[in-house]
Amino acid sequence: MTLQEYFIDQPRGAKVKMARALGVTKNWVSQLLTGEKRPSPALAVAISKYTKGVVTKKNLRPDIFG
Repeated sequence: MTLQEYFIDQPRGAKVKMARALGVTKNWVSQLLTGEKRPSPALAVAISKYTKGVVTKKNLRPDIFG
């Protein structure tokens, strides 16, 4: 599942909650969703853990974890 797909079913404020948990800004999460930014390998792992494996690090960074 992509991060975009993950947020479809999430409640309002989920992006802000994730940003706070990961220590990044909501703007960074938005840029990640639009493809303007890519997560570092460490953040890809953190996002995967945050989503309980629904969004995989391989999905976020196939160039590294492919």
